[in-house]
Amino acid sequence: MQLSERAKQLIPLSRIVSFATWQGSEIAPAIEIFQQADDEGRYLSDSDLAQIKILLPSHADALESARLLRDRADRLVDDARQQVLAQYPGITETGGELYPPERAEACWRDFWHFLRCIAYGIAGQKIPYTSPEGLKNMQLLYQELRVPLEAMETGLLGLKTSSLQQFNSQQQEALSPYFEHLIEAMRRFH
Repeated sequence: MQLSERAKQLIPLSRIVSFATWQGSEIAPAIEIFQQADDEGRYLSDSDLAQIKILLPSHADALESARLLRDRADRLVDDARQQVLAQYPGITETGGELYPPERAEACWRDFWHFLRCIAYGIAGQKIPYTSPEGLKNMQLLYQELRVPLEAMETGLLGLKTSSLQQFNSQQQEALSPYFEHLIEAMRRFH
């Protein structure tokens, strides 16, 4: 799949998370750990989580929630993918909005990164955790690539549902706003 020059320019600018608003808070000593993981496009490692727990012992439960999401990310993303495919049959077939296969793979990879960013927000106990500028660039990128936004929203809702099912009702209530924050931001792309 050949990307336009505009898409190539927008990709590095489409960073969902911003730690700038986290500055000056109790979390400041841990921001470098979050930033490095984000720069590397990965979930927080066990080592990262342990370091953050030392710096922010009050975040222990949130860190465990982020770990659980990380450990189950592939399955949770697969659940979201299945929901998209069920609601939009043919979307990955010839002529579908997620055809050719590389296009569909990019979509599923985005779900994995969305969950990663949500996990950062949870671990840091920060809403909002997104970058308005990064989201604006992602919106422009999605317009450029003609991403099927309704299908992406379906996938995000599926990701939320599958993820929250991993937790008890009290935890679900606490974690739901982190998912809703990103879902609401993506709804503004329409």
